[in-house]
Amino acid sequence: PLFPEGFRNDVHIVVTVLSYDGINTPDHLGMVAASAALSISKIPFQGPIGGVVVGRIDGKLIINPSPAELEKSTLDLSIAGTREAVMMVEAEVGLLTEAEMLEALDFGHQELKKLIDLQEELVKKAGVPKMASKLILPEAALVKKINDKIAKDMTKALATDGKLAKYAAIDALQAKLLEDLKAELGEEVFAEREKEIKEIFHDVEKTAVRSMIIYDKQRLDGRKMNELRPLSSEVGLFKRTHGSALFTRGETQAIVVTTLGTADDEQLIDGLNPTYKKQFFLHYNFPPYSVGETGRMGSPGRRELGHGNLAERGLKGVLPEHKDFPYTIRIVSEITESNGSSSMASICGGTLSLMDAGVPIKAPVAGIAMGLIKNDDGKFQILTDIMGLEDHLGDMDFKVAGTRDGITALQMDIKIVGVTREIMAQALAQAKEGRMTLLDHLQKTMPAVRGDLNKYAPRIESIIIPGDRIGELIGPGGKNIKAIQAEFNVDINIEETEAGGKVSIASSDGDSLRAAKDYIAGMMHEIEVGEVFENAKVVKIIEIGAFVEVAPGKQGLVHISEISPQRIGAVTDVLSEGQTVKVKCIKIDDRGRYNFSIKNA
Repeated sequence: PLFPEGFRNDVHIVVTVLSYDGINTPDHLGMVAASAALSISKIPFQGPIGGVVVGRIDGKLIINPSPAELEKSTLDLSIAGTREAVMMVEAEVGLLTEAEMLEALDFGHQELKKLIDLQEELVKKAGVPKMASKLILPEAALVKKINDKIAKDMTKALATDGKLAKYAAIDALQAKLLEDLKAELGEEVFAEREKEIKEIFHDVEKTAVRSMIIYDKQRLDGRKMNELRPLSSEVGLFKRTHGSALFTRGETQAIVVTTLGTADDEQLIDGLNPTYKKQFFLHYNFPPYSVGETGRMGSPGRRELGHGNLAERGLKGVLPEHKDFPYTIRIVSEITESNGSSSMASICGGTLSLMDAGVPIKAPVAGIAMGLIKNDDGKFQILTDIMGLEDHLGDMDFKVAGTRDGITALQMDIKIVGVTREIMAQALAQAKEGRMTLLDHLQKTMPAVRGDLNKYAPRIESIIIPGDRIGELIGPGGKNIKAIQAEFNVDINIEETEAGGKVSIASSDGDSLRAAKDYIAGMMHEIEVGEVFENAKVVKIIEIGAFVEVAPGKQGLVHISEISPQRIGAVTDVLSEGQTVKVKCIKIDDRGRYNFSIKNA
């Protein structure tokens, strides 16, 4: 929006990170660098802009926090704007109120003005004049002709019910206009001006939509300005998945599935900052059929990555602590149809899917997209729950996610020079009203988190073993741990903690999990003299006695004299291999070998 209208030259800006100190993150620096480069170039640019990151630690706002500070912060807010207004916002929030968010936005906007001051000084020193560029604007006479021909019919087409029917009516009107003008202008002139005609048609459509909303207070589908589209949802769609939900808002629908995994499923993130593992991630898929189109389906694109990241941020803050719920959580949102706000549908469906999976979230989260129509005369209208055309032809897409207690994520993109504090305040207030309605609906669908995990989900239990015995459990080349996993059909992960080695055992079969846990506990058990074992197993018989196993890997000798109070001729007269007996530890020699007694047990 900061390039002049009609400026058609290609502009390519490349931001390259050449060095990173691990403290000053390159995201906001890249924004400022791009603005500064445009400002001192010959390219016409209505900047400069500033960009900063705002954090909040112990209730105090800080500017451009380091990665270490962000770990402690309840706010990660990226904000960019001009001296007059805010242009872009993206935030992950730890349940802040609307008033606290506005305070952070004001703080960030005031701070970024300092960066604009620096750039303006740089522009004066550089002294590079802007080039005289040819602005390609439609011919006024042609604009009037087209407007006279289709303005009334455009209003009728926009009032058509249903997304596809509405688009069909608009397409039919455009086809008739092209046919009429082709006859009027002649084929040669029409061919030269067809692109211009289509652009004017789009402008007429845009003007009609904006006029209906601003002056007639009429939305394209007949809703009030603060009214949501019809809602429906259900949970438990699939028996085999761990958690699933279907969420529909108007003509936007998402099927969302939650899967619970173990530490083996954690996602390794290797970027500019130190490598780390993610225990929660949300993947968003937007297939062409969701908007009635065909197209290539390959690796995730900008939409998939951006929308997935926003939805992930919106839900992340309500997840239980990993130490209390030691699962890797993956959510996949499949958009089956879309007419705007599919990322927010992913958040609503994600909440239901998590609850259906039995994940003990702190509170349900709902997301809503707000729109803006602002005219040159200063009049504006905030729209709740925007549909596709309102997003495409409007001035703002302001997405807000949160619980009943506060905001968890925020994202704002605009197509005008900026939005004022008044607009943001009204948008946040209206979004809160819509969010409460959504949360009421979600709670009606799923009043509480499911009490138990799906039977196909892994159960995870942990035990702590001495840190110096981790190697013993793992065994040479992982021999012991692999054998335990194979015997009991479980997954085992070990991590070093301050308390010792934390051994996490996972299995969808509760009996197998408990058996593996008991086996490891027995293997790590420190036998003491005088300790009695009820179910010792005779594993080998020799002439002078028998070897018994009292716990995994814990064997010792029962001497023939300790088998029975009466004299026996041979060990095999009393014992046989595989037999279970009760024994008592009577001695541990200086080499750590155990001696047991049956007669004194």
